[in-house]
Amino acid sequence: MGEEMQLRVVDFARAPSVTDQVFDQLYHQVVELVLPPGTKLSEVEVAKQMGVSRQPVRDSFYRLSQLGFLLIRPQRATVVTHISEEDVMQARFIRTALEMETVRAASGRLTSAEMDELDDLIRQQQSAIDDGNRVLFHSLDDDFHKRICDMSGNHFAWALIRDSKAHMDRVRYLSLSFGAQSALDDHVRIMEALRNQNGHVAAATMREHLYRIQTIIGRIRESHPSYFSEGEKSFP
Repeated sequence: MGEEMQLRVVDFARAPSVTDQVFDQLYHQVVELVLPPGTKLSEVEVAKQMGVSRQPVRDSFYRLSQLGFLLIRPQRATVVTHISEEDVMQARFIRTALEMETVRAASGRLTSAEMDELDDLIRQQQSAIDDGNRVLFHSLDDDFHKRICDMSGNHFAWALIRDSKAHMDRVRYLSLSFGAQSALDDHVRIMEALRNQNGHVAAATMREHLYRIQTIIGRIRESHPSYFSEGEKSFP
């Protein structure tokens, strides 16, 4: 494993489960490219660093492999997969279809308190950009989209989106070095449509927002060619 990886000892006293904590840490390490594509992982080493038994690590490896983030090879090292453009585009299609409907459903039903909450998330996103904090912005970006799903009355949608968007997350994170402000500007326009109770415009703006990945993935690939697969499809 890369020397830069630093994992926290798992806190057994709190929820969620040990497996969930291991999974969450590894998920974020992969998405934030702390564990870049091609990194070899060992159950024994990860378990030792995190202070857990091998079973939750094994379970987390399996969950990550189901998302397409890890390639588990019997009797050989587990490897962080390369980014597949095909998988990213498939994820974008699924996410766009779901989020256009959730933002459309949210239009016209948001309370003043909910509007204030979304506005506050946008203010926090701007502060994260000003501070150059990509990790925080990425988290707040997810919070903004998740809360719209929740407020639309379709709480189940985010679980589907979260799993399908995994392939987009590494590209999205890389794009924040130059595209965070554009993403935030899109959020502001989505909020304007929601405030005007215009579901059609909100859905159209959401589509434009999520489709940006289609125009930036080439730029990301040019700057990080080693992160991408050559025609390889990583999703199981």
